[in-house]
Amino acid sequence: MGKRKITSTNTVNRDYLKNECGTMYALTLLAGRWKMTILHKLSKKDLRFTEFKLCIPNISDRMLSLHLKEMEKDGLIERKLYAEVPPKVEYKLTPSTRKLISIWDRMNVWGNNHREIQENNVQR
Repeated sequence: MGKRKITSTNTVNRDYLKNECGTMYALTLLAGRWKMTILHKLSKKDLRFTEFKLCIPNISDRMLSLHLKEMEKDGLIERKLYAEVPPKVEYKLTPSTRKLISIWDRMNVWGNNHREIQENNVQR
Protein backbone atom coordinates (compact mmCIF):
# COMPACT_ATOMS: atom_id res chain seq x y z
CA MET A 1 0.00 0.00 0.00
CA GLY A 2 2.56 2.68 0.83
CA LYS A 3 6.31 2.67 0.61
CA ARG A 4 7.70 0.14 3.05
CA LYS A 5 11.09 0.37 4.64
CA ILE A 6 13.17 -2.38 2.99
CA THR A 7 14.72 -3.43 6.30
CA SER A 8 11.53 -3.36 8.39
CA THR A 9 10.52 -6.62 10.05
CA ASN A 10 7.17 -6.45 8.27
CA THR A 11 8.84 -6.17 4.84
CA VAL A 12 11.37 -8.90 5.59
CA ASN A 13 8.61 -11.26 6.81
CA ARG A 14 6.38 -10.45 3.83
CA ASP A 15 9.24 -11.18 1.41
CA TYR A 16 10.05 -14.43 3.23
CA LEU A 17 6.43 -15.62 3.08
CA LYS A 18 6.12 -14.65 -0.61
CA ASN A 19 9.14 -16.81 -1.41
CA GLU A 20 8.26 -19.72 0.90
CA CYS A 21 5.78 -21.40 -1.45
CA GLY A 22 3.24 -20.63 -4.16
CA THR A 23 0.29 -20.72 -1.77
CA MET A 24 1.88 -18.20 0.60
CA TYR A 25 2.79 -16.00 -2.36
CA ALA A 26 -0.84 -16.05 -3.56
CA LEU A 27 -2.22 -15.38 -0.07
CA THR A 28 0.20 -12.47 0.38
CA LEU A 29 -1.07 -10.88 -2.85
CA LEU A 30 -4.73 -11.46 -1.97
CA ALA A 31 -4.44 -10.41 1.69
CA GLY A 32 -6.37 -7.28 2.55
CA ARG A 33 -9.78 -6.67 4.03
CA TRP A 34 -11.45 -5.74 0.74
CA LYS A 35 -9.30 -7.35 -1.97
CA MET A 36 -11.31 -10.55 -2.39
CA THR A 37 -14.55 -8.54 -2.48
CA ILE A 38 -13.11 -6.25 -5.16
CA LEU A 39 -11.88 -9.23 -7.18
CA HIS A 40 -15.22 -11.01 -6.79
CA LYS A 41 -17.06 -7.95 -8.13
CA LEU A 42 -14.64 -7.78 -11.07
CA SER A 43 -15.23 -11.45 -11.83
CA LYS A 44 -18.80 -10.47 -12.77
CA LYS A 45 -17.96 -7.43 -14.94
CA ASP A 46 -15.46 -4.62 -15.47
CA LEU A 47 -16.10 -1.71 -13.11
CA ARG A 48 -15.39 1.99 -12.67
CA PHE A 49 -14.45 3.53 -9.30
CA THR A 50 -17.96 4.89 -8.70
CA GLU A 51 -19.47 1.48 -9.50
CA PHE A 52 -17.26 -0.11 -6.84
CA LYS A 53 -18.60 2.42 -4.35
CA LEU A 54 -22.16 1.42 -5.20
CA CYS A 55 -21.60 -2.34 -4.89
CA ILE A 56 -19.21 -2.13 -1.89
CA PRO A 57 -20.76 0.75 0.08
CA ASN A 58 -18.73 0.28 3.30
CA ILE A 59 -15.30 0.72 1.69
CA SER A 60 -13.74 4.17 1.99
CA ASP A 61 -12.52 6.01 -1.10
CA ARG A 62 -8.98 5.93 0.28
CA MET A 63 -9.00 2.17 0.93
CA LEU A 64 -10.55 1.40 -2.45
CA SER A 65 -7.96 3.54 -4.19
CA LEU A 66 -5.08 1.97 -2.24
CA HIS A 67 -6.28 -1.59 -2.93
CA LEU A 68 -6.82 -0.89 -6.65
CA LYS A 69 -3.32 0.60 -7.00
CA GLU A 70 -1.71 -2.30 -5.14
CA MET A 71 -3.62 -4.95 -7.09
CA GLU A 72 -2.69 -3.26 -10.37
CA LYS A 73 0.98 -3.18 -9.31
CA ASP A 74 0.77 -6.89 -8.37
CA GLY A 75 -0.72 -7.81 -11.76
CA LEU A 76 -4.11 -8.88 -10.38
CA ILE A 77 -6.14 -6.24 -12.20
CA GLU A 78 -5.76 -4.00 -15.23
CA ARG A 79 -6.64 -0.31 -15.31
CA LYS A 80 -7.81 1.16 -18.60
CA LEU A 81 -7.93 4.92 -19.05
CA TYR A 82 -10.24 6.18 -21.81
CA ALA A 83 -9.19 9.46 -23.45
CA GLU A 84 -12.39 11.41 -22.96
CA VAL A 85 -13.66 14.30 -20.87
CA PRO A 86 -14.23 13.68 -18.07
CA PRO A 87 -11.65 10.87 -17.98
CA LYS A 88 -13.10 7.40 -17.70
CA VAL A 89 -11.16 4.67 -15.89
CA GLU A 90 -12.26 1.05 -15.88
CA TYR A 91 -10.82 -1.91 -13.98
CA LYS A 92 -10.84 -5.58 -14.99
CA LEU A 93 -9.23 -8.85 -13.94
CA THR A 94 -6.03 -9.91 -15.67
CA PRO A 95 -6.12 -13.24 -17.55
CA SER A 96 -3.97 -14.76 -14.80
CA THR A 97 -6.40 -13.64 -12.08
CA ARG A 98 -9.41 -14.94 -14.04
CA LYS A 99 -7.94 -18.43 -13.56
CA LEU A 100 -8.64 -18.06 -9.82
CA ILE A 101 -12.43 -17.80 -10.20
CA SER A 102 -13.03 -21.57 -9.99
CA ILE A 103 -10.80 -21.70 -6.90
CA TRP A 104 -12.77 -18.83 -5.28
CA ASP A 105 -15.99 -20.67 -6.01
CA ARG A 106 -14.68 -23.79 -4.24
CA MET A 107 -13.37 -21.68 -1.33
CA ASN A 108 -16.82 -20.10 -1.04
CA VAL A 109 -18.44 -23.52 -0.70
CA TRP A 110 -15.81 -24.58 1.83
CA GLY A 111 -16.20 -21.32 3.78
CA ASN A 112 -19.98 -21.63 3.98
CA ASN A 113 -19.72 -25.27 5.09
CA HIS A 114 -17.04 -24.51 7.67
CA ARG A 115 -18.96 -21.52 9.03
CA GLU A 116 -22.00 -23.77 9.51
CA ILE A 117 -19.89 -26.38 11.33
CA GLN A 118 -18.40 -23.72 13.59
CA GLU A 119 -21.79 -22.16 14.33
CA ASN A 120 -23.18 -25.61 15.21
CA ASN A 121 -20.18 -26.24 17.50
CA VAL A 122 -20.74 -22.92 19.30
CA GLN A 123 -24.45 -23.64 19.82
CA ARG A 124 -23.73 -26.93 21.60
